[in-house]
Amino acid sequence: MDNILSNLPKTTQKSAKRRGRGIGSGVGGHTTGRGAKGANARGKGKLTFDGTKIKKSWLQRLPFLRGKHRVLPKNKVYSITFTQLESWFKNGDTVDSKAIFEKVSRHTPVDLTKDIKVLATGTLTKKLNFKGIKFSESAHQKILSLGGKIES
Repeated sequence: MDNILSNLPKTTQKSAKRRGRGIGSGVGGHTTGRGAKGANARGKGKLTFDGTKIKKSWLQRLPFLRGKHRVLPKNKVYSITFTQLESWFKNGDTVDSKAIFEKVSRHTPVDLTKDIKVLATGTLTKKLNFKGIKFSESAHQKILSLGGKIES
């Protein structure tokens, strides 16, 4: 390809405007886009200041959540599929939360507090014993039909 102006690659990224670098810059000079006078022009205004109005201030627009550092509850169930159980455990093994989280490579301390639920995704051919784990209805039926035991 020849180095001709029409064949050069297009550049779409504009450089940022350099404000406050004198009148010759085009966006410089006296106020540099801040207006004429006042706290904002002098750089002394709070970022959150919204005038003296109270009813519609930014604090009033936040959701009304009570309690200290309240965090809305997230998903409290850790789901496991038949495919994962098939690859992790041998025939006749006991499956509980401790055994599952030993097999899971990525888990957080928060995951250890979650309930574990087995979903009937994939295939399971092994007879397993479960302790303290929840199941979907179809997973419950399939495990019992394979001869597995479920203890609560």
